[in-house]
Amino acid sequence: MRQLILASASPRRRQLLGLLNIGFQVIPARGEEVLDTSDPVLAVRELSRQKAAEVAGWVEGEALVIGADTVVALGGEILGKPTSREHAFAMLAKLQGNTHSVFTGVTLLEKEGQGIVQSRTFVEETRVAIGSMTDRQIWEYINRNESMDKAGAYAIQGPFGVFVQGIAGDYNNVVGLPLSRLYRELLEMGTDLLEEWRNP
Repeated sequence: MRQLILASASPRRRQLLGLLNIGFQVIPARGEEVLDTSDPVLAVRELSRQKAAEVAGWVEGEALVIGADTVVALGGEILGKPTSREHAFAMLAKLQGNTHSVFTGVTLLEKEGQGIVQSRTFVEETRVAIGSMTDRQIWEYINRNESMDKAGAYAIQGPFGVFVQGIAGDYNNVVGLPLSRLYRELLEMGTDLLEEWRNP
């Protein structure tokens, strides 16, 4: 039986894939991310490819490797993970009262022996509308220590959800992995995710 591998250190992606009640391994990519574009769609495509390719290079035998990367973008500007509490504040101050996009790029690599026999990369976009927030509300949220390892400095599945006024697209995509699109893309590659790796 071939391995199913999630090439991500994100606990949120692990939780999402775990909801499917399937067997998989987590092998995070460790290489430095190399990016030469400021376009959010191109960025997540490239970073997901880098992660999947790195992990696929370590794996022996048959495997399907899933690499993913998520960014938040407002007006074409990528808002990655904040580097400080002040940086997190600046990001959330931009997002409040506006609608932004969350892009997740996913790369699927099917490996047999030493070679890749099939690959596919796609990008899913979800639009998220954030209500107005006061400076005090922003700092109170930052003080909950949820901002620092999140793209855009927020986690939609936590207390920040009270500021989310609307979502257009896949909610799971905002969390970090578009499960519906992932399933459909794998079906087109000839793989039923729920059948091949389902837990007994």
